Amino acid sequence: MHFSSEQRLRDGVHERGFSIGDIPGMLWTPSSASPTAPVPLILLGHPGGLSRMYPRLAGRARHAAAEGFASATIELPGSGERPAIPTVEQARADLRQAIAAGERPADDTIDRLILPLVDAAVPEWQACLDSVLGLPEIGGPVALSGGVIAVGVRLALAEPRLVAAGLFAGSFVPRAIIDEARRVTIPVHVLLQWDDEGNDRQAALDLFDAFGSAEKTLQANMGGHTGVPTYAGEDAARFFARHLR
Repeated sequence: MHFSSEQRLRDGVHERGFSIGDIPGMLWTPSSASPTAPVPLILLGHPGGLSRMYPRLAGRARHAAAEGFASATIELPGSGERPAIPTVEQARADLRQAIAAGERPADDTIDRLILPLVDAAVPEWQACLDSVLGLPEIGGPVALSGGVIAVGVRLALAEPRLVAAGLFAGSFVPRAIIDEARRVTIPVHVLLQWDDEGNDRQAALDLFDAFGSAEKTLQANMGGHTGVPTYAGEDAARFFARHLR
């Protein structure tokens, strides 16, 4: 883990850019974090394009810091300045073509778009977790917040250090991922925008139904992808506080 930049934000949050090999990432820690008082960690997922997503990620990180939690994120494979994945790019073109024609994307197209990303991204998130938990001021427990929901499902299944996951229903879900969700047992909080034009609502409902967690919550709000109400974020914050403190 190599730190490449750092700054103090206005509210005292310590922001550092880092890289793990060729994977760029960012880490935010509250002013209270220290080797004698290590803090819990939230992994901040996103749909790709770390620079483009920075304002939203930094905002989420500052809210987490106000609760006493550190936050970390990394760039997704094939996104931002990382090399494109040709097979995924072709699947994305096929997906757009189907949507433009008013058709439901084929299961094969969704698989080719999402599953290679999941296979590549989850080990990278685990490597990020290894590095961040090696810092003396970060002590766990660890939760996941948002990002491509299929990546979140696989990570929740594969990573025993996660104690909770807050997931955003807003991307396509392969049937294989729905099957994997049956073996996820940590608490989950799923946010669904009911009128999200880019989301397969029924697939999101099927995924939620499949989770094997004894504690699972679905919060569905009217509105499109960017119409998430403020109180939905407040409810998610309470979910993380309940499981990280």
